Amino acid sequence: QEQLMESGGGLVQSGGVLRLSCASSTSIFGRPALGWCQRAPGKQRELVATITSGGNANYADSLKGRFTISRDNAKNTVYLQMNSLKPEDTAVYYCNARYESGRIIVYDYWGQGTQVTVSS
Repeated sequence: QEQLMESGGGLVQSGGVLRLSCASSTSIFGRPALGWCQRAPGKQRELVATITSGGNANYADSLKGRFTISRDNAKNTVYLQMNSLKPEDTAVYYCNARYESGRIIVYDYWGQGTQVTVSS
């Protein structure tokens, strides 16, 4: 059974907004770091944003100020609020949950992705 499931993608006009959600299964344990990556057409997978178990967020420099990552521990869900969308944001967005103990990766789960398409 899959551990993560993304939702909220779709087709929007340039300047529009989307809110992606990623729900985790109850089988996930510990205090994982959560994040989002994107895979745009013709490009490699790139980091979008991460958030630690303590709520500290980091963003790709090009996205800072437009995207906001947040988490709801009670719902086991991580969100990505995407504002002022640009055509170059078009990509499949993947949710990630990674739990580490020291240098040991206990688990590193990925969702199946949700498509975001921004028209010009």
